[in-house]
Amino acid sequence: MSTGNAALLVLLLLVVFAVIVIMRTVKIVPQQVSLIIERLGKFSRTLEGGLHFLVPFVDKVRASVDLREQVVSFNPQPVITSDNLVVNIDTVIYYSVIDSKSAVYEIANFIQGIEQLTVTTLRNVIGSLDLEQTLTSRDQINAQLRGVLDEATGKWGIRVNRVELKAIDPPRSVQDSMEKQMRAERERRATILTAEGIKQSAILTAEGDKQSQILRAEGSAQARILEAQGQSRAITQVFEAIHRGKPDQKLLAYQYLQILPQLARGDANKLWIIPSELTEALKGIGTALGGKDVEDPGDKWVDTGEVLPTAFDDTVLEDPVQALAEARGQAAGATAEAESHATASERRSRPYGRPAADSLEDQATNLHDSELDEEQGPPDKSR
Repeated sequence: MSTGNAALLVLLLLVVFAVIVIMRTVKIVPQQVSLIIERLGKFSRTLEGGLHFLVPFVDKVRASVDLREQVVSFNPQPVITSDNLVVNIDTVIYYSVIDSKSAVYEIANFIQGIEQLTVTTLRNVIGSLDLEQTLTSRDQINAQLRGVLDEATGKWGIRVNRVELKAIDPPRSVQDSMEKQMRAERERRATILTAEGIKQSAILTAEGDKQSQILRAEGSAQARILEAQGQSRAITQVFEAIHRGKPDQKLLAYQYLQILPQLARGDANKLWIIPSELTEALKGIGTALGGKDVEDPGDKWVDTGEVLPTAFDDTVLEDPVQALAEARGQAAGATAEAESHATASERRSRPYGRPAADSLEDQATNLHDSELDEEQGPPDKSR
């Protein structure tokens, strides 16, 4: 029984040893992963993605290196600018391993090496810039950092793809001063813009007032010119009419006596002075009533029978009877149309069987006839 147990134990040990040998012999490497293999403590080869076989208990996996691009963010680092201000800068590094052997054997910890190199390079770059240049020259700083890091990490088998300044934090007092400065600058710009707007508004208002005054003056001048032209034509026509009529002294004296009551009219006239021309006017009236005629017979107006042209010669008056007939016809048509519309609306609004109002045609005809009679007046019997 003891011999059987011993044989079973040996068989079990052989199975376990076989499994261990197989595990150490067969290696499946994932994609974008590199394995560093050492044989008896010395570098042997690098295994890429796929199925590989090793010599058990002779070949050993030293390190597994990820070949994908990596992103590492470092803690804020205090940096002094050229104007002696301390700013805290956060950096982000994008890198990838291009030589896994160098990354393992050239440096013990390449992440720590990149961090320290970034800090020292950043202090050198920022130390030559003031605060304003630091805040406005991120692209320049990123390019300088990437150039220095890529050159230094090349021998480590590391390629720095990109360097970014995540945050640049100046001191709190400087931030307050910058905010006050920016607030003052914005208020100044707002004040300038407001003043410019008021200026433009005043200029446009003044231009509008100027143009309106010019237009009003031009309109007033044209109105006065037209009024003066009209008065001139009226005076000319009156003057020509008077000279064509050849008025004598009698007519002038009569017109003068008609104007005298208008001179004395008014509540404010307490004293009325008789003009000296009154005696001449009375003398003319006396002559007209049968007194002695002192005028030159050659100056008396003589009716020659000549018909002088007037402004109303071309005016043709329509026959009142014909005009009345036409107006009645038009009124009858309009009344019929209105009555038809009214009848239709009544049919829609009032109930059936309700008596309609008086005839609209009769009312409209009577009203129109009365209006025409008032406008025409008594018929002209001379025609």
